[in-house]
Parts: sequence; structure tokens; C-alpha cells
Amino acid sequence: MSNLSELVADGQSQIFTAEFPSVDGGGMAAVAKHAAHLRPWFDAVNATDNPAAHAHASSLAVSIAMKAHGLEPIMQVVCRDKNRLAIQADIVGGSLHGIENVCLLTGDDVTAGDEPEAKRVFDLDGPQAIRVASTLGRGKYLSGRKLDPAPILFIGAVENPGAPPFEYRIDRVTKKVQAGAKFLQLQICYHPDRLERFCTGVYAAHPSLALLPDIVLVKSARAMHFMNDKVPGIDIPVETIKRVEASSDPSETAYELALEQARHALDQPGVRGLHITDFRHDETIDRLMTELGRVRR
Repeated sequence: MSNLSELVADGQSQIFTAEFPSVDGGGMAAVAKHAAHLRPWFDAVNATDNPAAHAHASSLAVSIAMKAHGLEPIMQVVCRDKNRLAIQADIVGGSLHGIENVCLLTGDDVTAGDEPEAKRVFDLDGPQAIRVASTLGRGKYLSGRKLDPAPILFIGAVENPGAPPFEYRIDRVTKKVQAGAKFLQLQICYHPDRLERFCTGVYAAHPSLALLPDIVLVKSARAMHFMNDKVPGIDIPVETIKRVEASSDPSETAYELALEQARHALDQPGVRGLHITDFRHDETIDRLMTELGRVRR
């Protein structure tokens, strides 16, 4: 069993996951550098699959590299770029290298990225892809063909607590849980009331589901403007951006905002920990984890 699955199963431990930086060059030396920065703090780390519809080194390759450098990977598999054959191939291929944690998601449309002429696949959506992973975990391909031994898989998903239609978001969580999801990494939400309502609703329906809200570390209001204007599903209140923009020390104010978001998220029902996305690429992760009471390994 993966360390992540054991932490979720014990029902008590706080869980911290993170995003591994996209790999576009630098070879294994770049992987080693990022791994050394993340390893002391995080229980598992996402190998993203062409995030925001931008091409990078594959999530399967990065997962294998992360594992070689002492990080437990969560391999993302996105439906936008793969049909059901490729999705199964990635999951089974990852299992050959001991990769057990997989996170299935539909993925942003190609218009969000820098190659909008790319052909969309979307053979499956997120809940359907989760069901495919569950089928593989029972020792069968989707066709019914036997897979022996069955791969050991711990299946996760994503959801956005801050985007309408809000009631439908909880219904989608139910579909994902029924398909086999055991943990849920949440998109960053800059509306505390929306996060509260989402977590309360999900916890009432699925009290054993581990929720991991995302906390994004940025240095300036410019990054917040970019997320608000360019990243699908993210809505940042004007007053929140102005708080950072008008500060005499925007970097420090942006950090204080992230710390407030983290503490608020950890107080919500069903929340077992946090997922951290770091766009600062400095020592802020160390500071955040320490202030949240995390002990460096």
C-alpha cells in the first residue's frame, strides 16, 4: 500500500500533498533539485499531466523520476489528451514501476493552453476514467480481458468548490466516489463561504472521503490577475486582489493571505490536509509548513 493510502485510511493524520513543477528541460538534475525541496514536507506529490493544456514531460515519466528521487508520486491522468486505451496503458505502465496513487481528471480545454489547434480527445470524462482505474484495480481491462496480477491502485480525483453550479459540484463528487475515488484534491478557492458550503455538503454525503483543498503560493497581484483572467474555474474577488496590490510589501501580503486560507481550510469538515501549489519557487514552502505546525523530515 502507498503511504498516501495508509494516511487516508487511518482517519487521523494530516496529509500534505504538492504539485511537482512541470519539467521542460534540465534532465534528472532538475528533478533532483525539485525533489530535494519538496521531500522534507510532503506525503505525496502530483506529477501533472499537461496542466492548463500546455505540453510538458509526461506524468508517467515524471512519476518514475520522482520515485527514483525519494518522492511518492500521484500520477495525474487527463482525459483531454488520451482515449481509454492510453489511459489504461498509463495506469498499468505506472504500476510496473510501483506507482499506486493515480488522480483522474477531465482536464482543461485546449483553448486554455498555447496550442489551441490541438485535437481534443475526451473519450471519457473524469468520473468515467475513475471507473476505468477501479476496473483495472479489480484485475480487468475495460474490455473484460484479464489483468493478472491486478495493479495496486489508490485512486483520487479533483473538484472545484468555487465554481458554479455549486450544488452540481457535490453531485459530481458523489459520482466520483461511486466510481472509486478515495481522496479529492480541490481547486484553489478564494471565496471562504463557497469552500465552507462545499466541504459541509461533501462531508455530510461522504464522511470518509479525504478532502485536500489547494493553497496557491504567489508573490504578487500580477499572478492573481493571471489566474483570475486566464485559468478556467478560478474567480478571485476584486478586494482580495486589491489587498495584495495596494500593500507596501505585496509578497508578504500574498503569503499572509495564503496562510489565512490554509488555516481556514484545515478547519472545514472532511478536510484531512492541504494540497500546495507553489508559484514562488523560493523558501516560502518551508515557512508555510512550519507555521502550520508541520515537522520537517
